[in-house]
Amino acid sequence: MSPKVSREHKEQRRNQLLQAAEEVFIEHGYENTTMKHVMDKAGVSRGGLYQYFDNKEDLFEALIGEQQQESLDESLQMMIEDQGSCWDALLMTFLGESKEPSDRMDPLAPSKLEYFITGRNEKRRQEHARERYHHAYTATTKIIEKGIEAGEFAPRFAPEVIARYIISYIDGLAVDHAILDSESIKLKEQTELLIEYLRWGLNVKD
Repeated sequence: MSPKVSREHKEQRRNQLLQAAEEVFIEHGYENTTMKHVMDKAGVSRGGLYQYFDNKEDLFEALIGEQQQESLDESLQMMIEDQGSCWDALLMTFLGESKEPSDRMDPLAPSKLEYFITGRNEKRRQEHARERYHHAYTATTKIIEKGIEAGEFAPRFAPEVIARYIISYIDGLAVDHAILDSESIKLKEQTELLIEYLRWGLNVKD
């Protein structure tokens, strides 16, 4: 009889595989990465990898998947409380924990672009792209709305418009960064401009 593997062990193993996959996708990009690359990086057999993921697409979707909460309102409220303000929570959504502009872009951004652009005519990827966009749009809009309720923001534009603008701006920078480099596009400076524009557009109350 084969020994039973605990749920905790399976989750730990799955996370290890995702960590190895992330390193491989960053190194090779989406199109050039193979499941063999991930096996070698993780030090597992073919069966050890395919036990958790059916193919490269399944693996990549798990890696970039949104960690959606059952209650978006509840998770956002916790984030706002942790950050101390809706403004800081909003900055964290596209700047990370530092909330500071820099010349560093998400290292997985080029692979994400390859995945969605090369598969833009595939129904599965279209649906995944729509889900990711909807989640980002909804979360951003709700943070702005909570900021209005708290008296932090008195926006000059509708929250929905500002949320879409942020997503489009960041996605545009990601495309440029994947094709060019941070020095050519002045990533830090453009991000500083975005922040100042948002401060004006949201009419942030100090």
